[in-house]
Amino acid sequence: MSRPVLPAGDLARTVVFAAFIAVLGLFPGLYVGGSGVPIVLQNAGPLLAGCVLGARRGTASVVLFLALTAIGLPLLSGGRGGIAPFIGPSGGFLIGWIFSALVVGLIVARLKRPNVPVLLLAAAAGVVADYVFGITYLGIYTGDLGAAAAQSLVFLPGDAAKVVAVALIGAVVHRALPGKLVGSASRSE
Repeated sequence: MSRPVLPAGDLARTVVFAAFIAVLGLFPGLYVGGSGVPIVLQNAGPLLAGCVLGARRGTASVVLFLALTAIGLPLLSGGRGGIAPFIGPSGGFLIGWIFSALVVGLIVARLKRPNVPVLLLAAAAGVVADYVFGITYLGIYTGDLGAAAAQSLVFLPGDAAKVVAVALIGAVVHRALPGKLVGSASRSE
């Protein structure tokens, strides 16, 4: 059985979210500590993509964004692009964005009416998914998993704020477009 092709509206939303993630890269990263991984606003994009678009389309938007970055477009915070960010210290966190959108989207897709508490849980689970890949890769990159985990503690306050912002924005978007998004009463993924 062949897979259905994305309708034009779904494809457009996927592309728009990839562009949204790129726009978040206009805010420069802040390098704190010695890990070489910046604190960025951009990692909120995959969380919001999963929250609004669901697992399939949210993940597709992140994959599109990362593919454009990998071919050399300077879309990452600080104008970074190409393969170097994927093999540098932040490579695992970038790959983790795919799983962030996937995890958030899978949780939200099972909801009849996404509300703030559940969206908080979904976004937090997405951050955890990103940390699993990011910290593991950073540990391999530096040769010290414990130090990688300790250095990543600096991300927690900012990521907690992003989780709250994503849940609030996601709830507003779901209320504004009832029945049109993943997880709503009349449409599921």
